[in-house]
Amino acid sequence: MVDDPKRVGAVTKLGVDETSFLKANRDHATRYATGLVDLQRRRLIDMVEGNAAAACGDGAPSRTKCGWVTSPRRQPTWPSPTGPGSLIGPRMGEESPFHVVRIANRCLDAVRRRVQNETLQHRGRKADPLYRIRKLLLTGTERLDQNGHDRVLLGPRIGDPNDEVLDAWLAKESVRDIYLIDDPAEAALLVDKAIVACPGDDVAEIVLLGKTLASWRTEIVAHHRSGASNGPTEGLNLIVKKVKRCGHGFRSIDNHRLRVLLHAGGVRWPESAGVPPLRTPTRSPHSDA
Repeated sequence: MVDDPKRVGAVTKLGVDETSFLKANRDHATRYATGLVDLQRRRLIDMVEGNAAAACGDGAPSRTKCGWVTSPRRQPTWPSPTGPGSLIGPRMGEESPFHVVRIANRCLDAVRRRVQNETLQHRGRKADPLYRIRKLLLTGTERLDQNGHDRVLLGPRIGDPNDEVLDAWLAKESVRDIYLIDDPAEAALLVDKAIVACPGDDVAEIVLLGKTLASWRTEIVAHHRSGASNGPTEGLNLIVKKVKRCGHGFRSIDNHRLRVLLHAGGVRWPESAGVPPLRTPTRSPHSDA
């Protein structure tokens, strides 16, 4: 049932994401499994071992019958790219907004922690000005009320003598602005502005953010053309993790793959293989009371 070609069918938008398969121990590092998801049907097509782009690219065409999937790119992470791409289209890769905004958030968080340690010589504490607004800094500007805006502007003024946190916050907001519009041309313009502005900053983390955006410009802009979401992939990851817990220690990737596909791969079980329905009692059980 898993290897039936009719189970997969034609795939136009493919979501790719990884989950941990085996925890690290003294014999091996953490092992991963990469799931390939049909974003339109919201079902798991296949699962391949590893999280490298080369391994995913080698396994996808033969096992999913999708000849147009050649070599998925890696999804951007902070501070360096590792792992497979999150959205793969028939002719180009696309990057989900979640991963791109997460990079900007991690950039801001890294700057805040460094400035905290340099100015106060210790990690963040409850009374520190930057630590008190750490969550507000990661919140979108359009979601803040007037009190939140005042706190975001006042915190860096007290605990950020060189305006490094403020610059990182502005860079994060410029990345979020890319996904507040639907026009691909305007989105490309905002991406180019962020790519040009970030390398000119004196903060090393912001410069690294600009280099990451430049490397993934094509994938970021491509999202506005298709509007594909990585939500189905993340949702099926939850099912994969539940199946993994129910497996109670699967060490074979083949057994893990088979069990996951039987649960989330769109397999149509024949009626003969189903569990017979429970008999509904027609009367109350006998009691001697």
